[in-house]
Amino acid sequence: MRLIWGILGLVSVGFGLVGVFLPLLPTVPFMLLAAFCFARSSERMHAWLITHPVFGPSILDWQERGAIQPKAKKIATVSIVFVFAISLIMGLKPMILIIQAVTLASVLVFIWSRPSA
Repeated sequence: MRLIWGILGLVSVGFGLVGVFLPLLPTVPFMLLAAFCFARSSERMHAWLITHPVFGPSILDWQERGAIQPKAKKIATVSIVFVFAISLIMGLKPMILIIQAVTLASVLVFIWSRPSA
């Protein structure tokens, strides 16, 4: 089972690294998932991830307090607004826009309801 958790952790890190370069693919949730997987498979990889200078603070904030850094909240909000604006510019069908708006608004409510780190 440790092998499966390790593989899932590595895949999550891979997706997270791709997300650094693709703004529509979230990085931190994949790193949180990787930390979860590595905690069950490899103490060394888990320690590396939570002490990483870029990803570590966000992971520790989430693990310890369920908190999201204010900067991350702002970036997420701007990204969500940008994505919805693209949908509007593309002239998607109203039903698709409604579904997207409800989903994205729910995500924003979740993000902004978390404590700030």
